[in-house]
Amino acid sequence: MKKSLTLLLFIITSIFSVKAQVKSPDEFLGYALGTHFTPHYKVAEYFRQVAAVAPKSMKLIAYGMTNEGRPLMVAVISSAENITRIEEIKKNNLKLVSGIANNIDLGNQPVITWLSYNVHGNEANSTETSMKMLYTLVSGTNQQANSWLKNTVVVIDPCLNPDGRDRYVNYFNSVVGKTPNSDPSAREHIEPWPGGRPNHYYFDLNRDWAWQTQIESQQRLALYNEWMPQVHVDFHEQSYNEPYYFAPAAEPVHQDITPWQKSFQIIVGKNNAKYFDQEGWPYFTKERFDLLYPSYGDTYPLYNGSIGMTYEQGGIRAGLSIVTNDGDTLTLKDRIAHHFATGMSTIEVSSQNHNRLLEEYKKYFQQEMTSSPGIYKTFVIKASNLSRQKKLAELLKKNKIEFAYGGEKSGKAYDYDTQKEENFSLTRNDLIINVQQPRAVLANVLLEPQTKVTDSNTYDITAWALPYVYGLKGYASKESFKGKYEDLAIAEEASNNIEKPLAWLFSWGSAEDAQILNGLQRENIKVRQADQPFTVLGKEYPAGTLIVFRTENEKSVKDLSTKVVQIAKRLNKPVVGITSGFVEKGKDFGSNVYPILKQPKVAIVSGGEVSSLAFGEVWFYLEHDLNLTTCIITAKDINNLDINKVNTLILPDGSYSSFISEGLTAWLNKGGKLILMEDAIESVIDKKGFEIKKKEVIAKKDEKPIPSKLLFKDKDKDDYEFAIPGAIYKVNLDASHPFAYGLGKTYYTLKTDRKIYEPFAEGWNVGLVNDKSLMAGVVGKKVREELKSGLLIGVQNFGRGTVVYLANDPLFRNFWESGKTLFSNIIFCKY
Repeated sequence: MKKSLTLLLFIITSIFSVKAQVKSPDEFLGYALGTHFTPHYKVAEYFRQVAAVAPKSMKLIAYGMTNEGRPLMVAVISSAENITRIEEIKKNNLKLVSGIANNIDLGNQPVITWLSYNVHGNEANSTETSMKMLYTLVSGTNQQANSWLKNTVVVIDPCLNPDGRDRYVNYFNSVVGKTPNSDPSAREHIEPWPGGRPNHYYFDLNRDWAWQTQIESQQRLALYNEWMPQVHVDFHEQSYNEPYYFAPAAEPVHQDITPWQKSFQIIVGKNNAKYFDQEGWPYFTKERFDLLYPSYGDTYPLYNGSIGMTYEQGGIRAGLSIVTNDGDTLTLKDRIAHHFATGMSTIEVSSQNHNRLLEEYKKYFQQEMTSSPGIYKTFVIKASNLSRQKKLAELLKKNKIEFAYGGEKSGKAYDYDTQKEENFSLTRNDLIINVQQPRAVLANVLLEPQTKVTDSNTYDITAWALPYVYGLKGYASKESFKGKYEDLAIAEEASNNIEKPLAWLFSWGSAEDAQILNGLQRENIKVRQADQPFTVLGKEYPAGTLIVFRTENEKSVKDLSTKVVQIAKRLNKPVVGITSGFVEKGKDFGSNVYPILKQPKVAIVSGGEVSSLAFGEVWFYLEHDLNLTTCIITAKDINNLDINKVNTLILPDGSYSSFISEGLTAWLNKGGKLILMEDAIESVIDKKGFEIKKKEVIAKKDEKPIPSKLLFKDKDKDDYEFAIPGAIYKVNLDASHPFAYGLGKTYYTLKTDRKIYEPFAEGWNVGLVNDKSLMAGVVGKKVREELKSGLLIGVQNFGRGTVVYLANDPLFRNFWESGKTLFSNIIFCKY
């Protein structure tokens, strides 16, 4: 009895000791939560302070840095007993993920609940909420929370996007007055371009979970895959006029999401509703936010066995206080209260359903090892382009999807290109993904040729099958078989270090090749490109091959041979030296089919006229994939270009009509290259010298308008006949054109709108579609008719210059790898 009293006194003393040391956010910050927006560095300091004084209740994990040098971190919170064995808990959890039978005592294994805040920087309430959550869970002052943490580990990521958040917070704090202005038209509610939503490179991190193109996503997902929670919530904000949204989600829901995952969303939703009902707070469920696209903060966890959910508080543009359309005043304190309620409610439900969550989680991965989702058991990616195949392998590794190479298998399988059952046989370097593995669902979702969509009113794209994305020949087989080899067997052509060759030859068709070209040009080395295939010294070289002639460079470039070899070595690419100019097939090297490539001096237009996301894709690709230095200008500067400083101008998706004038056309006439992307094309239609014309859909003679079938109850839904949320089309390429180097006769593009153009009477019709071009995704009947034929990629001469028209985005979210090949051709090739 005496020992029990001593233990009880020790526990009570420990709780009150922690309570005395852990400062509340209000005490630490010097202001009440909800009265100011907190800069990220202060949020980080608060999390560090709590970790320092409460090591028995939490563990702080720094998992990386942003582009602008801000820290990324998570707090791991649980009972003192659980924290002492947190590594064992994590290890046991990964044993469940392995799908292999084990003897883990689930009753002694806590459920892991991960709460992610502020993936969109200007949805800034959630980071403020994270500090309140941290204090409530760690301080020991909430007895219910203390009880939940006995069988629950809570992971809090206070801010997934610190760079975007600080962009918003710094702007707001710089313009708000002594008293916040609740008028929606006040300056503090109107962010300047590009806004705080995206990260440093203007990417939407909530579309990047699966693709992991951004540094924040790469670092976060590496940590996420070490913990693999049973429950994950992504906290967001929507329009300030909207009530709160929480699960269950809207249709379409992907068919691989299990009945248990759906039913638990209802359990959580009902518990959230209980607390909202008590306060009289409005909310909605089962609307707008679906579970299909695999790269969200709710779907990615779902496809990895978790219960993934999105919570949306009304609040974008709300600042500290705003008057809604209903006449109510919404404050930041209100928004924090709502997110706090659902966060605590979710932890409560996770704790209450501890046993069932772990049992279903274990079963989920064990089933993956024995029965695959979907109708296809194995996916084969042919070694048609090793550079892009390696990129695909990197993506699979990031997502813990198992694969192997090669074998002797042959048979029939679904051909992604022909969309029919075709014969296939494996070669040594073919990549094979057998979906009987722990990450079976994610593998199936990313690779299935056609994603079943139950409702066209989806929030995002409806097609993303990886063979199309990477532009690789692919097959989907209903048979189960595995590859024989762990790694590629590549007989790389050894670099040829002939002391005084006639010329050095480099391949062309990958991002690495473009980096080689850029590196050579930076050294002022003249590089030529073969417009046609040729054979020299018994070896065939395709069109696009890069050629560096020794004699035309060695007088102006010191240590030419050393520089050429070093550049190739740095990028791990072979260089071939040839000693004879006798061309056995094709044109001799003195022919004009080997033009010198002009070094691109690139400017990108930014500003309020431009889609920030589209701009970010171009900016990021040129800097990170090509290592190309760019000049960023505003739309008003496009008529003042110096051809000696800028010879390539990129207009990302945007509206530029009022800025197209004689200054731009004069620059084109001097030899400039103008690249118009998506809606930028609309800005030059009917302007002098620009030959592009929209394709008009001609109604059939005597065709009467069809009465609308839309019912009033469906007024908020898209009209399916005109829907194209994101579908994949096969573009037929002019394979002889330089833009097609490395791609061949076809290129798969993502089509997200109805825009299509007339083929040129004069000019280069590089990419056309026809009535068989639709490969995958939702496209309404009317849109299908409109996209039956027309131009998507075109080039016209403009004086000594060139205008390139790209109706679709080849750099979509930076994961569309085959589009990068197309774009590098456009940047570097002569035409």
